[in-house]
Amino acid sequence: MVMSMNPYLETLQSKLSPSDFKKLSAINNPNVHEFIAKESDLCHPAEIFICSDSAEDIEHVRKQAITAGEEKAILNTEGHTVHFDGDQDQGRDRLATKYLVAKGVTLSKALNQMDRQEGLMEVRGLLRNSMVGRTMIVRFISLGPADSIFTILGMQCTDSWYVAHSESLLYRPGYEQFVKAGNKTDFLKVVHSAGELNSDMVSVDYAKKAIYIDHMDETIYSVNTQYAGNSVGFKKLAFRLAIRKASNEGWLAEHMLLMGVFGPKGRKTYFAGAFPSACGKTSTAMLPGETILGDDIAYIRDVNSSARAVNVESGIFGIIQDVKAKDDALIWKVLTNPGEIVFSNILVKDGKPYWLGMGEELPKDGLNYTGTWYEGKKDAADNEVPAAHKNARYAVALNALENVDPELNNPTGVELGGIMYGGRDAKAYVPVQQSFDWEHGIIAYGASLETETTFATIGKEGVPEINMMSIQDFISIPMGKNVANNLNFGRKLQKQPIIFGVNYFLRDIETGKYLNSPQDKHIWIKWMEQRVHKEVDVIETPTGYIPKYEDLKKLFKTVLNKDYAKEDYIKQFTIRVPENLAKIERVQRFYQENVTDNPLELFGILYKQRQRLNETKEKYGEYISPECFEKP
Repeated sequence: MVMSMNPYLETLQSKLSPSDFKKLSAINNPNVHEFIAKESDLCHPAEIFICSDSAEDIEHVRKQAITAGEEKAILNTEGHTVHFDGDQDQGRDRLATKYLVAKGVTLSKALNQMDRQEGLMEVRGLLRNSMVGRTMIVRFISLGPADSIFTILGMQCTDSWYVAHSESLLYRPGYEQFVKAGNKTDFLKVVHSAGELNSDMVSVDYAKKAIYIDHMDETIYSVNTQYAGNSVGFKKLAFRLAIRKASNEGWLAEHMLLMGVFGPKGRKTYFAGAFPSACGKTSTAMLPGETILGDDIAYIRDVNSSARAVNVESGIFGIIQDVKAKDDALIWKVLTNPGEIVFSNILVKDGKPYWLGMGEELPKDGLNYTGTWYEGKKDAADNEVPAAHKNARYAVALNALENVDPELNNPTGVELGGIMYGGRDAKAYVPVQQSFDWEHGIIAYGASLETETTFATIGKEGVPEINMMSIQDFISIPMGKNVANNLNFGRKLQKQPIIFGVNYFLRDIETGKYLNSPQDKHIWIKWMEQRVHKEVDVIETPTGYIPKYEDLKKLFKTVLNKDYAKEDYIKQFTIRVPENLAKIERVQRFYQENVTDNPLELFGILYKQRQRLNETKEKYGEYISPECFEKP
């Protein structure tokens, strides 16, 4: 019998109901049983619930999240609940997130790391007895479509019903995959505890927050936090482990959206796009009239010498600030109609959810992440508390969206026609440009991706920083190796996706006002789709190929029914030589100071871009109209 052969199952039997024991016994993998048993012995839960992904189990998780008080069913719309994190637990915590490395091993200096043995002793000490009197919920997850070359399995042990419920919305079920795999699979492992909770069911020991990644054992530890970016282990935490796995196996794990863009006669072209948080990624993935496969993490593999990609997830944990009916019609419809949604850190008044930038007047009081809120309320540091948090979120399954792409669960993924890199660059890069070739795109747009720190991470906002490929917070291999991996991946492809750089945040030099409206991004996307199929011509500039005015004018009229002035085009696509040169200096300095294993191509391509800019400046001056580059 399995019981007599597996001491871990015998150990667990006292904390499992007969049905849960049966569900766990169906997984013939001693490593699964061992992990649960060891974490149970460490955290000492009163009982263990095994979620088999049956409709009954999924509903039980949802109801328990409400019964426990981690989610509140106080919203008028059916299926909508709200979760509040503590006021010190409102984003990914960079300082508390650390890689555990063996003695004598160091990762890139830009990464937060500590000695593995010290880290394990510390975090396991914090987890000891953390689940006393609670239920340990065990979730099984399939990262990527089931039964696919992309599939990676994962298991999380948590004492948070909110976390477990969020995983129902965000991930594909994995229990049956574990049953089918038997003992022939390895898997990513996560253990999480919200730690001590107050009467509002909020983690209180935020000063002892720890989110540690043990890449040697492919295990993630998270304690004293509930914010989903820190506690739902298969978000960005498991992503860090996937990056290492991809590096070792020759594929790419990327912080990228996936979308289908329609061209003439119903043609559909698939794009991936890397955007740091609050840089327009979700709003791009949800453009009306196009299809969405994902808004966060993509796995990309070489399949028959073309790049094919899947969405690791099957839901969205999206930033809700600035979601408006007129700008974001698709997600607005979902957020305001019946269906299963978990809002977090919004304002609630009379059963209605409110958030910053929603295009409606906000109430003067209500319930938010600080408890009872009223206009003018101050925090302990005498700062005024906003009605809702800037990083307020919503969790929803992709299938709730009417424009979800039918290929979402295709085990072979979708073929990429283009890849875009988009940052938050007020001064230098034009709204959209195409790289000269794969190598130029990876270096000048990907490795040089620059943004500003935002509310999505804890710390000071508005600080310019390099965010390489939009994975600066998640990179778990030497950064130079990551650049080299991207270069080498594309070089092996016979059919390379075209690389584009996009920038929705360019400002007028004199007034400081944004030069684009939020809707304009749809034009850049449509232009890129046409470029993939070589249907429009380009203008060559020192930083890349840019669109021609007449092509954009047509797109503005057909897509947005807007007139597009030549004056606006010139302002948007003027090459700003001083600002671009300064950008190159910042990028070069970052890699010189923080990365020791830079590929030679990195500095070579930056040097050539600097040279082109200087030569052009000699000819046309420091601010060059796109008309200067047009051939007669």
